[in-house]
Amino acid sequence: MSLGFHDLLGIQPLTPAQIEFLLDQSKPFQKFNAQPLKKLATLRGRTVVLAFFESSTRTRVSFATAAARLGADAMNLQAEASSLKKGESLLDTVATLDAMKPDLFVMRHSSSGAPHMVADFLEIPVINAGDGWHEHPTQALLDALTIRDRKGRLDLNVTILGDILHSRVARSNIHLLSKFGARITLCGPAMWLPQEMEQLGPHMRREPDLTRALEDADVVLVLRVQKERLHEPPLPMEDYILRYQ
Repeated sequence: MSLGFHDLLGIQPLTPAQIEFLLDQSKPFQKFNAQPLKKLATLRGRTVVLAFFESSTRTRVSFATAAARLGADAMNLQAEASSLKKGESLLDTVATLDAMKPDLFVMRHSSSGAPHMVADFLEIPVINAGDGWHEHPTQALLDALTIRDRKGRLDLNVTILGDILHSRVARSNIHLLSKFGARITLCGPAMWLPQEMEQLGPHMRREPDLTRALEDADVVLVLRVQKERLHEPPLPMEDYILRYQ
C-alpha cells in the first residue's frame, strides 16, 4: 500500500486505512527495540532536521532516538539557541536549513498551522511534532498503538481527562479514535470543556463529573494542565487536584 500523503501534519486528513498502515509498520520496530543492538541502516545516508521552535523533552528525544536507530544523521535546532532570538523569520531559518539538503523536516512550533506553512515552502516531507493548540499527530499514533496492543481494537469507550481545551494531544486523539468508532467522553473543569469540542467527533459527550466520566471506560487518557497556554485565570491547583487528579 502507498501511504498516499507527502507530509504528516495532522490526523484529521488521514483515512482509517492510512492510520492502520502506519500502526502495522511500527510492529517490527517494537520488536527491534527489545534487541540489545538497536541500529538499522534503513535511513543510512539520510539527514533529518529536528527543528523545535518550542521547548520539548520527550518528543524531541523520541525523534532523535528514532533517527539514530534508523541510521540517519540529525540536525538539531532549538529556538532558544537559534537566530530566531535575533529576529530572523521562521521561513528564513527554514530556508537556511533547507540549503543544507536534508531529507526530512520534523517541526514543533507554538503557533497553530506553522508546520503547514513550512510544508508549503519545502519540497521535502514535513512531520508535525506539535503545533499550538492544533494537533500532535505522532502522539496520537503512539497512543493508538498502545491501546491496540493492550485491547486489540480501537472502537472502545475512551475517557479523555484534564485540560481538553488547550491540548493538541486531545484533538489528535479525538480525530483518530473517532475514525474507528470509539465513544469518547471528555472530562475536566467546565471552562476547559467548550460545547464545540463535541463537534470534533460523532460519538462525543462532555462530563465534568469524574466518577460519571469513568463509568464503562475501557481506556482513560490523562492530560496535564497546559499552563503555558492558559490565558484565562487558572483553576486553583488544590481544586483541580481534589476534583480530577
